[in-house]
Amino acid sequence: MENDELHNDEHENQDIAHGHAKVIPVSGMYEDWFLDYASYVILERAVPSLEDGFKPVQRRIMHAMKELDDGRYNKVANIVGSAMQYHPHGDASIGDAIVNLGQKDLLIDTQGNWGDIRTGDSAAASRYIEARLSKFALDVVFNAKTTNWQLSYDGRKNEPINLPVKFPLLLAQGVEGIAVGLATKIMPHNFVELIKGSIDILRGKTVHLLPDFPTGGLADFSNYNEGLKGGKIRVRARIEVADSKTLLIKEIPYSTTTQSLIDSILKANDQGKIKIKKVIDNTAKDVEIEVQLATGQSPDVTIAALYAFTDCEVSISPNSCVIIEEKPHFMGVSEVLRQNTDNTVDLLTKELEIAKSELLEKILFSSLEKIFIENRIYRDIEECETWEEVLETIDRGLTPYKKSFYREITTDDIIRLTEIKIKRISKFDSFKADEQLKGLEEQLEDVNFNLDNIIDFAIDYFKELLKKYGKGRERKTEIATFDTITAAKVAANNAKLYVNFKEGFIGHGLKKSDGAEEVQECSDIDDILIFFKDGRYKVVKIQDKLFVGKNILHVEVFVKGDERKVFNAIYTDGDTKVTRAKRFNVLSVTREKEYNITKGSKGSKLLYFTANSNGEAEVVGVNLDPNETARIKSFEYDFADLDIKGRGSQGNILTKYKVKRVALKKEGVSTLPAIDIWFDEAVGLLNRDKNGKYLGKFRDEDQILVVYDTGEYELTNYELTNRYEVRKIMLLEKFRPNKVITAIHYNTTQRTYYVKRFHIETTTQGKRFIFINEEAASRLLLVTTQKAPIAEVSYKEGRKKAKAKVELKDYVEVKGWKAQGNKLPYEKGVEAELLTEDDPINDEDMMAKKQEAEIDQQREGGGGLGMF
Repeated sequence: MENDELHNDEHENQDIAHGHAKVIPVSGMYEDWFLDYASYVILERAVPSLEDGFKPVQRRIMHAMKELDDGRYNKVANIVGSAMQYHPHGDASIGDAIVNLGQKDLLIDTQGNWGDIRTGDSAAASRYIEARLSKFALDVVFNAKTTNWQLSYDGRKNEPINLPVKFPLLLAQGVEGIAVGLATKIMPHNFVELIKGSIDILRGKTVHLLPDFPTGGLADFSNYNEGLKGGKIRVRARIEVADSKTLLIKEIPYSTTTQSLIDSILKANDQGKIKIKKVIDNTAKDVEIEVQLATGQSPDVTIAALYAFTDCEVSISPNSCVIIEEKPHFMGVSEVLRQNTDNTVDLLTKELEIAKSELLEKILFSSLEKIFIENRIYRDIEECETWEEVLETIDRGLTPYKKSFYREITTDDIIRLTEIKIKRISKFDSFKADEQLKGLEEQLEDVNFNLDNIIDFAIDYFKELLKKYGKGRERKTEIATFDTITAAKVAANNAKLYVNFKEGFIGHGLKKSDGAEEVQECSDIDDILIFFKDGRYKVVKIQDKLFVGKNILHVEVFVKGDERKVFNAIYTDGDTKVTRAKRFNVLSVTREKEYNITKGSKGSKLLYFTANSNGEAEVVGVNLDPNETARIKSFEYDFADLDIKGRGSQGNILTKYKVKRVALKKEGVSTLPAIDIWFDEAVGLLNRDKNGKYLGKFRDEDQILVVYDTGEYELTNYELTNRYEVRKIMLLEKFRPNKVITAIHYNTTQRTYYVKRFHIETTTQGKRFIFINEEAASRLLLVTTQKAPIAEVSYKEGRKKAKAKVELKDYVEVKGWKAQGNKLPYEKGVEAELLTEDDPINDEDMMAKKQEAEIDQQREGGGGLGMF
């Protein structure tokens, strides 16, 4: 080995002698340098520490601000300069980090224009804005006695390794960072909920944390996954209906700004996904974006479209990554909170132990001082000639008392006694000294008690934080569960579907002048269902112009999963020559794949076809070939006798004889049962998926009754795209005209409470009618459609609260919907609560049942395309 090394050295020397440099493979250099660079970016720039929740730049800013702190505001430019002593990067990055901290409104008190996270406006230059540490930061972030220090990058100063933060700061502020091959994205959480969560952890309870965003809005955390990679949060703007032509966006999704949101709305409008007239940004103290709708556009459908096609709904993917002992770890937010809570307990324990040590020292020296003065030891040293003799004399005088001290008396303790001034000795008050010692001992007793009960002490600490700083930090983001909005259902009909039967083209770019016929309105993201005369059918994506083939029979926009769309057909099978009838749905297909109404055998022929939007079943006349031997050559067939089956069913045998002609005899009526509808209060939408409150069975003409807290009622259809503002709704149910509305309301003009009972007399759909006094302060206390409602009415009687039960049915007669009602004999502080439960949904009177039965018998629906 030694010879090999000598041989290599010889060659190296020869290479250098001949002017050749030593060759080092680039791959090796790249591997080492890149790893160093990646480690540096992860540990020193992008990812926060679990212990204090800070990235290095944030920690250095906080330390610099603490050094500058004198209670007054400092120019941010000065803070940047001070932080540069510790952070070896440019002033711009430090300035941006300070602004980011200041906008979180927790650790820094700001003064000047610090920008606005809602609008995206940037802060003024650092020389124009000022900052100082907040009282909260001074309370929870700093303690030099419990801080571990290290040398700064140039070795001139000390900086904290981690700040002793006694609060789950990382989760409160949230953080985002991109490193090399690694990223972190921790959502901000609610201040109050974090403190309560820490208290629950200390009490041994399980904690479930959900983010809270400073921009408010609504958020679905169903797939939050503890903030770990793979989770997803859906955040929505809060949109209110101002009137039938105006929407107001009051809160925006986290990670968006009012400007980016407006841009996305305008883009969706330009693409034809939504139809709006104008967008106005009225944001000042509060966010308000006014969206003016185009003529004829439904507010509810537009709201759903805004969520589907704009930044009114965004998806955020969290990725909770933190630094623990100089290594990145992926950790759920509940575990982060638990470790932060444990860290707070450890820091509080250290502070108590330091306080205990300081108290013991104070008690020790106060006792030494008392002994030194009361026993006149100071006089014994008057005759001493050397310093050593002085120390020995004092030590000898203290010897009888040494056993009572918690530690040995040192030379430093004795020297400290010699430094007591004569004035203090001459004015020494033994009683005051005893009182002082007693006070110190009581403090020590308290500290020892807290150390023995450290968990209870930590709980009290968190409670005090909540009491001191929790006001005004309530949750801003509403927790909700969102339905999945199908884009095709809410896309604005920005185009028209045309078909050229002769040439075999379909699309929204065709023209009537070219021989195309208009089929229906559509959007540019729809799928189109095409039936051909030979029985084939398929679904294609709509395009400007698309050749699909000649012999087109029927074209329409395809609605996936529409069970009420029923196709009736009669065909003759090519193999068996048997003629069959079938009724079928087309619920789902593979795009561009061909299917067949017939069995697909050669020579099969489609004789009759209709497309029925509500499951209509018509009666047809069937004529057999005159040459057939059948006794009856002409008969009627009612499609109502057929069950509706899947698209692959072969159908029932109609006849084995050859059919000459099939023609429509009688228009059909729907054979489908009424639809069961539920109302999901979590999302404010109707559904057929059994989510939420069951409203009942609905037929074509049925409506929904909505009563709002403003004292207004409205009748709506039962389209599943309808969206209702749950917070403003006091009653939502199936509308039954025979039912009586009972209400308790306050008339602010007369300063009187009333009970009224009335029927809905209006028939206009989608318009609100107010049935109480229209003055702003008038309000609706209670509303119900129960047959015999009983309410518990609370009211003020002098300084006391009293209660009374009121049988509302007997209190007032049924009158017109504009009637005032009868007065309640109470004047102040009236509140009302229903004591009776809602009537069963199918408990309808006999008249209503009879009416529904008659409607079923008389209902008539549309036909179809008929024979071709």
